Amino acid sequence: QVQLTESGGGRVQAGASLRLSCAASGRAVSSHSMNWFRQAPGKEREFVAGIEWTSFTAYEDSVKGRFTVSRDTAKNTIDLQMNNLKPEDTAVYFCAARTRGPVSSSPSDYDYWGQGTQVTVSS
Repeated sequence: QVQLTESGGGRVQAGASLRLSCAASGRAVSSHSMNWFRQAPGKEREFVAGIEWTSFTAYEDSVKGRFTVSRDTAKNTIDLQMNNLKPEDTAVYFCAARTRGPVSSSPSDYDYWGQGTQVTVSS
């Protein structure tokens, strides 16, 4: 079992930065593929960024160059640094862990989920 807890969300203006953190308990984050997904009101959950146990990273096209996913093995956390935020980034952001397999953009491939943290970006 893996328990995931997100933190760091908030309300900011366009152009600002936020750093989300996902604390994992039960297993080391270095042994899983870990993703960030987001879900805006009325929309499906979508892939944002992911990091594999090999440290390979992947990003959704709209966040490339603005968001950076990283892993802190000492703290057993996955972080998402979000710069130059835009109103369209407004969503609930979820951390997810996949027991086996590489980074995937499909939420159905992920076994464990956090409760989510709200990010609101105003123009």
